Order: sequence, then C-alpha cells, then structure tokens
Amino acid sequence: MARTALVTGGTRGIGAAISIALKNAGYAVAANYAGNDEAAAKFTEETGIKTYKWSVADYDACTAGIAAVEADLGPVEVLVNNAGITRDAPFHKMTREQWQQVIDTNLSGVFNMTHPIWPGMRERKFGRIVTISSINGQKGQFAQVNYAASKAGDLGITKSLAQEGARFGITANAICPGYIGTEMVMAVPEKIRESIISQIPAGRLGTPEEIARCVKFLVSDDAEFINGSTISANGGQFFV
Repeated sequence: MARTALVTGGTRGIGAAISIALKNAGYAVAANYAGNDEAAAKFTEETGIKTYKWSVADYDACTAGIAAVEADLGPVEVLVNNAGITRDAPFHKMTREQWQQVIDTNLSGVFNMTHPIWPGMRERKFGRIVTISSINGQKGQFAQVNYAASKAGDLGITKSLAQEGARFGITANAICPGYIGTEMVMAVPEKIRESIISQIPAGRLGTPEEIARCVKFLVSDDAEFINGSTISANGGQFFV
C-alpha cells in the first residue's frame, strides 16, 4: 500500500512540484492550500491530486484537516512543511501584524502540522518530515526580519525533532532553497531579478523541480540514516 504524503502549500510553486514528484514516486498525496480555490481546482484537474483547504496558522484547522486527509488516504507517514508567506518591510517600518502573520504561518505552522501527526508516527515507528526553510533563514535578509526569524526557527525545530524521533524511526530534515524561479520571483522587475542572478555562482535561478527532487530523496528509504540535516539548494550562493 502506498505511503500517504501531505504537502502544505502544495498546489503552487515549489509545493506543487513536490506534490507531483511524490505522486510520480508512488505516494498517495494530499496537497493542502490556504486560499486560492481556483488554483487548487486547476491543480487537481491537471494532476489528479486531491486538495484540502485550511490555514496552517490555525492549530484546530490543522487537526481537522489532517483527520480528513487520513480518513481519505490513510495515516500520514510523510509530512512536507512547505507553506509560507512573506510580509516584507524594513524593521523600523515593520508592524506587529506583519511580524505575527509570518511567525504564525511559517514557524507556528510547522508546529501546528507536525504536532498532531507526531503521535501516530511514533506509534507506527516510521515517519518522514521535511520542512522547507530558506537561504534567508541561514544568512538573514534586508527587510525580512520576520521571515528570516521564522525560517531560522524552522531549522531549530528540525534538529530537535530529529533527536526525539530517531529511536522511533522518524527522520526530520530541512531544505533551504535559494532563489527559485517561481511565479513570485518571476514577477519581480527584470532589473532586480538580474541583480539576484548575478549573486548566484550557478548563474541562474533554481527550479521548483530541483527542490522537489531533494524532498523525494529525503523521504525515501535510501535516506533513513539522514536525520537533522539541512540541504542548501542555492546554486552556490551561500555556504554554512
């Protein structure tokens, strides 16, 4: 029987590529999304992957959403925490609301999704958790104090979960993408995009599919001894 994989923010950009890659690898995939019903419907029509709507910032909504996925597909054995938002502003102009919205989704969202799934993984003695962090969680970024803090926090969660889950057959790893050619990045004015690319030794943006391949490896049986690790997929732009 196929393992069930749940991908948050799984209908667009990097999340969509992850959902598709896992389906093609034989997983039963559920893709979560927060708000864009039209994009979700189109995604299901094109891929056959069922979508589920809730905000990862809401713990009760996560619990209910996970229950719905498990009723349809079986226990979640693979969780990809991909959902994330930005609310950029220089720190002196950043509002408490901008701070809280990003922390609630990008950081608390990882807790809200992982916490309800964790007991079942422990009981079954198997689990794969992959959290999509960011290059900016490793190095910081101007006007992204909230985002950088949330993504750095995701790395701390990952390392701690790895230590707690190892004896139960659970691995927790993170991926820090650099600049990827998603709709959001491609919408940036060309001059700014060229400036970004000039800082990448590979001389190009990454693709969502390249991040998806990292996820596919980390959740596979071949990666069972890789735990608490961070893969930096950034074309050589930043080293830890």
